[in-house]
Amino acid sequence: MNEHVPAKRPGGRVPTWLRVLIPAVLILVWFGLFGAGGAAFGGLSDVQQNDQASFLPASAEATEVNELQDGFRDSENVPAIVIVASDDGSDLTDAQLADIEDLRDEVVDIEGVVADETSPVIPSEDGQAAQFVASIAPGEGEEGSGATVEAVRGLLEEAPVAGTTAAVTGPAGFIADLSAAFAGIDGLLLAVALLAVLVILVIVYRSPLLPLIVLFTSVTALTASVFTVVQLAEADLLLLSGQTQGILFILVIGAATDYALLYIARYREALAQHEAKWDATWAALKGSWEPIAASAGTVIVGLLILLASELNSNKILGPVAAIGIVFALLAALTLLPALLLWAGRVAFWPRRMPRVAAVAADAEHGRHAAAGAPDEVAPRGLWGAVGRLVSGRPRTVWILSTLLLGVMALGLVRLDADGVPSSEFVLGESQARDGQELVSEHFPGGSGTPAVIIGPEDDLQEMADIALATPGVASVAVLSADSPAGTAPVTEDGVEAFGPPGTPAPEPTVVDGDVLLQATLEDPADSAEAEATVVELREGLDEVGEGVLVGGPTAVALDTNEAAVADQRLIIPLVLLAILVILMLLLRAIVAPLILIASVVLSFAAALGVSALVFEFVFGFPGADPSVPLFGFVFLVALGVDYNIFLMTRVREEAARHGTREGILRGLRLTGGVITSAGLVLAATFAALGVLPILFLAQISFIVAFGVLLDTFLVRTLLVPAVSYDIGRAIWWPSRLSREERRRGVHAAPTDAAGPVPDAEVSDPGAPDESADRVAAPAR
Repeated sequence: MNEHVPAKRPGGRVPTWLRVLIPAVLILVWFGLFGAGGAAFGGLSDVQQNDQASFLPASAEATEVNELQDGFRDSENVPAIVIVASDDGSDLTDAQLADIEDLRDEVVDIEGVVADETSPVIPSEDGQAAQFVASIAPGEGEEGSGATVEAVRGLLEEAPVAGTTAAVTGPAGFIADLSAAFAGIDGLLLAVALLAVLVILVIVYRSPLLPLIVLFTSVTALTASVFTVVQLAEADLLLLSGQTQGILFILVIGAATDYALLYIARYREALAQHEAKWDATWAALKGSWEPIAASAGTVIVGLLILLASELNSNKILGPVAAIGIVFALLAALTLLPALLLWAGRVAFWPRRMPRVAAVAADAEHGRHAAAGAPDEVAPRGLWGAVGRLVSGRPRTVWILSTLLLGVMALGLVRLDADGVPSSEFVLGESQARDGQELVSEHFPGGSGTPAVIIGPEDDLQEMADIALATPGVASVAVLSADSPAGTAPVTEDGVEAFGPPGTPAPEPTVVDGDVLLQATLEDPADSAEAEATVVELREGLDEVGEGVLVGGPTAVALDTNEAAVADQRLIIPLVLLAILVILMLLLRAIVAPLILIASVVLSFAAALGVSALVFEFVFGFPGADPSVPLFGFVFLVALGVDYNIFLMTRVREEAARHGTREGILRGLRLTGGVITSAGLVLAATFAALGVLPILFLAQISFIVAFGVLLDTFLVRTLLVPAVSYDIGRAIWWPSRLSREERRRGVHAAPTDAAGPVPDAEVSDPGAPDESADRVAAPAR
């Protein structure tokens, strides 16, 4: 017969008034943050910057050119190319050309179009198309350049030129398409993510109140994050882009929910051992704060390491996402416990939580102990079967798991992450992409988006000659305030007049002794061919002198890709080293952390390999940005380690009482359901990114969602437990735990027999501790 010993009061003697005041203050503070953050959502679009050039490192040549260009221009206007082409491939008639001239006149009357900087209509050499470059003024919110572009597009639809196809493309056109793609980020993305989480939580807990408490905790953490980010962005302390905002939403919702699941699992155990809600809350916090804080810490450190990136788009994600994780951690350890302290056992309604008296009675009659009791954990059910598989053939299990991951990783040979054209950033329909194809058919592909060359005035002709001799360069012009068009063509004979015969050649615009040349490329500015031309152009102009720089849209894309590749080589080793140190401090060992790091790296390689095959053969993506593998690595390694932390901290706790091998099986059974639920939640939230028609986010969505599922169902369920079981107590080397086990001789493989268990008591896949709770409940 077992003698029931009342659990020690973990919260100590705390006055009743303080037990009421503390949770009340916490809830009120979080409610205040919820209100402030909700109001801040409307300011997100105002502080966003989606211009690729703004994310370049300061040291990039294209960045220097952008800064020097400010001296040559009086505004930040963005060019939009309006292209009109005949439908049947015939030459445009005089009437059609006249209609295009009228169209231009109507376009310059649109608010936001700068008439003085809009070019005249330029017919193509083949006579089948004509175009003009409209200068679009920048703006904020609804008055921005995107709204102006949409107004121009609306005019093209309302007053079409008969027998032609028209489109608005160029930098302003692509910005408008990208802005439209991000339009659903505040509503659609958040709604899909929250709905997915709600469905999973309802299935897991089968309770109407508990999922709402968890969702409120997650949303409150998000609103507090948004409030903080908006304030910092308005103070120019950080940058925010659309893709960073999307990742912030998903990361906070997923992480906060994961941390909540872990706390709730411990709270369920504590309610079975402590009658008072206050005591149960303290016991749950004591058992969960360390793995939750360590898990959040690994993600935060991994994200903050992105600050070492060359590329600003990588650098800005670090602090923004880290702010989100900090609030997710704080909400899970303060707001959620306060809400559950208020709700108590009612939160799990209609399920009945076992009372301490019932647990004691079961113990007296020899029945199974409550969840979390130190002596008994049900070996039956799904996780009991997994434990028997791991303990029966551990070496076979981990070798086969490793081979399977290795086979998946072979897909890396098909990974194409050298960059994609900016015209492919938006999935689905894109008028700017269609318009660019028309431009490339009838004009040099780089029309309207030339390469920019800045160099000494005395070297103007030499620079122009080198550019004209470079394969892929169609023409060269020099910026000139004296020219009606704003530029004057430059040939081998020098600067030419723009106008009727006898017109004198205009003087180039000179700023601080430099001139600005525009080299129109034969290929589209976002193509690989155009990038190769810029590389060759830079090499040729280096002979003129160090003061000659090449920038422009193509150079921006080229320098962005080079910086992204450099970031991969720098950030990945730093993230691995930082997480390894955290794991060593947490587990007080060397061997176990090395196993965990190796497992998540292998899992990442497998996820990326499968993703590469899916991107190419299923989705037909044109490639991937070099930042995609880096972001995927940071999220998967940091988040994948989370689940191993959840598992191994519990294993270490159990191993201290029962030995390593028995502790592994007990830890697996106790955490199996909660980690599986957390993995499903995180995978579902990242999968929600796929609702936005943005190539980068769609790829990150699949990589992380698939990788999390791989970590959840293979790495954490089979690979890590099997390797650890096979090695035994040595995984804790050189900690005292491994030495104590050796002295006590508790490292032998235990049997799985744990006494009779009532029939049908299998572990709930979403709430592992519930199996023991239900076993502890009085027999009906």
